Amino acid sequence: MNQNKTVLSATLVAFVAASTLMPLAFAQTYPPPANSGTTLEEQLKLARERVEEVKAHPGQGSGTPYLNPDGVIGATIISGAIFGGIFVAFVVRAKQIEKKLAATKLLQ
Repeated sequence: MNQNKTVLSATLVAFVAASTLMPLAFAQTYPPPANSGTTLEEQLKLARERVEEVKAHPGQGSGTPYLNPDGVIGATIISGAIFGGIFVAFVVRAKQIEKKLAATKLLQ
């Protein structure tokens, strides 16, 4: 039985190690091959367009909507409310079970 646990544990460790190191095997080479997408000129053009867009709309910030529901803080609040509600449900249910066990113990 212990030998099976050892083999299973070693297999699990090997799998986790392999999955952790796998992205390193797919690292991109520098410079990228000639036919791999955007060129330096295209990237510079996009960067200039971004700068012009920012200059055309001053005061808009980085464009990250922090307080919108689809923004950073909005998503954090929504996630916190969902997981907080789940936590409260677990605590309430645990207290109910604890109360029933205490009542059953008193009856015995």
